[in-house]
Amino acid sequence: MHKYLSLILLIIILTPLTVEAITIDNPLKADTLTDLMNTIVNFLFYLAIAITPIMLVIAGFYYLTAAGEPEKINTAKRIILYTLVGLVIVISAKGIMELFQGIFLRQ
Repeated sequence: MHKYLSLILLIIILTPLTVEAITIDNPLKADTLTDLMNTIVNFLFYLAIAITPIMLVIAGFYYLTAAGEPEKINTAKRIILYTLVGLVIVISAKGIMELFQGIFLRQ
C-alpha cells in the first residue's frame, strides 16, 4: 500500500511539470471570436460552393431518369429547390457577417 501511495504522490507532484511542457497549437488560427466566426462561415461558404454543382448534377440525373414518373420528377425538383435555398442562406450568412463586421468593428 505504501508503494502505491508514494507513486500517486510522485505523479501528483510531477504532473504540473509535464503539463507545462505540452503545448497545443490552435488549429483554427483564430485568436478572437470574430476570427473564429469568420473561419466557420468561410468554411461553410466554400463547402456550399463545392457541393451545389454536385447536388444539381444529382437532381439532373433524377430528372433525366424519371421516365415520366411524377415522384422522381418531384424529387429532382425538391433537390434543386433545397440546394438553391441552402446556397442562398449560406451566401446571405456570409454577407450578413461582412455587414455586421463593417458596422460594429470599424477602426
